Amino acid sequence: MIAGTLNISEIFHSIQGESSFSGWPCAFIRLAGCGHGCLGCDTTYTEHETINLETEEIIRQAVAYKAPCIEVTGGEPLLQPAVYPLMERLCDLGHTVLLETGGFLSVDEVDPRVHKIIDIKAPSSGVCDQNNPENIQLALAASPAHRKSFEFKMVLGCRRDYEWAKALLLEHRLVDSFTVMMGVMFGKLEPQELSRWILSDRLNVRMQLQLHKYIWPPEMRGV
Repeated sequence: MIAGTLNISEIFHSIQGESSFSGWPCAFIRLAGCGHGCLGCDTTYTEHETINLETEEIIRQAVAYKAPCIEVTGGEPLLQPAVYPLMERLCDLGHTVLLETGGFLSVDEVDPRVHKIIDIKAPSSGVCDQNNPENIQLALAASPAHRKSFEFKMVLGCRRDYEWAKALLLEHRLVDSFTVMMGVMFGKLEPQELSRWILSDRLNVRMQLQLHKYIWPPEMRGV
């Protein structure tokens, strides 16, 4: 039994829409709150209609879906200190645990067993100056075994975003050691365009779509 409460937006069962786990059934624990103001944010509702739940109740609800993985997301999940023992407990129970974070806060204190999906915000997000460079350094400094628990996600809205992202990836040689997912901001950039740029530049990234937005209406919650 672990004590503590978390402010929750929703707990639901869906198809993993982004990351290298895309396509898998997944139980999602969406924490409330963020406040960073990314342009095009699709989870602004996490600032409202929230509920406080005990950690053990959160685990009970998520585990009940019997999904092959459990993702902790937001909002920005790392804003709530109680998220760390929650993820640790889920790992102790033998679950495959994913963390999707906006990349504003350091993942230094995250249990190394957690698979960390770290956003790198591009210029059109309006908040790329808030990217935390420590996360790239932590990934690069990780042991070979722990490097597998890091991946980076870039959602792009225009050619300028792509050129910025490409320069960053090449500067740090991230594609040499990590999975880098590169996708389009839904409704802002056509997947065909991004695919063409990636192929033309021989860029060693994984193209992704926000799969859930093609299965269900883009504005739908709980998917």
